[in-house]
Amino acid sequence: MGDYKHEHLTPLFEAVAALERRIANEWNSLNELGFSKSHILILDFLANEGPKRPSAIAEYLKVTTGGVTVLTTKLLKSGFIEKAQNENDRRASQITITESGRAILNESREQVNTLIHQLFGMLTEEEIESLRQIFIKCANFK
Repeated sequence: MGDYKHEHLTPLFEAVAALERRIANEWNSLNELGFSKSHILILDFLANEGPKRPSAIAEYLKVTTGGVTVLTTKLLKSGFIEKAQNENDRRASQITITESGRAILNESREQVNTLIHQLFGMLTEEEIESLRQIFIKCANFK
């Protein structure tokens, strides 16, 4: 990496880390539901993809199946998801979103929209498109 890239990418890395912290702080200040972003991502995944095994959720979130167990316990206790054993293989289970889970997901989407507006509402359409393309390019590095 050349000197120019190194000199300019280091502050960019710091800015991205600061943005990540700000997103977490804003989420926590808006979050009246008491669920983390990961909880909401699980609900959204199940709402869009249908019933899934814990291993599929783990792969989607890029966490371990143990991490999924911790996250889904709170959702199960709240009645936002259901866990059913596979009739043919008792070790396998499927997790499904409930109607109350769909309702809480809709509420969280309103909070996400507020958060997005607070964080990015000042950007022009062209800036948003540039940022989107840059993030996609960086996320798909090989």
